[in-house]
Amino acid sequence: MSVHSEIKKITTETLRKMKFDNDKISMITAYDFTTAKMVDAGGIDAVLVGDSAANVMAGFETTLPITLDQMIYHTQCVVRGIERALVVADLPFGTYQSNPEKALESAVRMMKEGGAHAVKIEGGIEIEESIRKIVNAGIPVMGHLGLTPQSIYQFGTYKVRAKEDAEAEKLISDAKLLEELGCFAVVLEKIPADLAKKVTEAITIPTIGIGAGANCDGQVLVYHDMVGMNKGFSPKFLRRYLDLHTEITGAVAQFVKDVKSVDFPNASESY
Repeated sequence: MSVHSEIKKITTETLRKMKFDNDKISMITAYDFTTAKMVDAGGIDAVLVGDSAANVMAGFETTLPITLDQMIYHTQCVVRGIERALVVADLPFGTYQSNPEKALESAVRMMKEGGAHAVKIEGGIEIEESIRKIVNAGIPVMGHLGLTPQSIYQFGTYKVRAKEDAEAEKLISDAKLLEELGCFAVVLEKIPADLAKKVTEAITIPTIGIGAGANCDGQVLVYHDMVGMNKGFSPKFLRRYLDLHTEITGAVAQFVKDVKSVDFPNASESY
């Protein structure tokens, strides 16, 4: 059992201690109150209100269209359902990259209006000043390196990142920079497992992997993928713990059948 499993409220400091104690960190996405209550009850350490809401909640092809107002709404819903987990919210594309002042304004809104416990932003040295501005304001920042979905049109593909030496070296350098700037953790997405291991050993802040092997300090998955609600997304790193797509469509089909045959509602279900 985790040495931190009895903690009533997970904080950024809890995650640092978990890395020090070699106690793996569990993280999952949530975008609404009901899901937040369920994953919190399941004992999750951290909840990410991801901009993946653009994909799984709104049906967009990429994460780029979702707005700060929409992300604040999703975060408000999640925070109301959480008692124990740390809630980290993504700052969406266009709200922090170009201007440190705008980055701080976006982060402040996410904390004040959204109720988030921390924010997550994608990138390394390119957004150094934005990270510095947010951290210096007392707002906890989680970094994100490797495959950064907000830059998908620059990459042109969702393939594994940092397989070449130059990109791998930059990723290690960026991870060290994020630590120096005061980030409390960093997500490593879709990079070689041996590189993720090097990064994890090179910094004192926790690494949270997604498609980055087992040597990260923790792991994160998208809720809809993990419980099998999303049938069209099957990357190598995904483990499905349920097949809710089959269960739910089957339940709906049975409800349709029962309504049409006047089996529902029966006498005991009527007033």
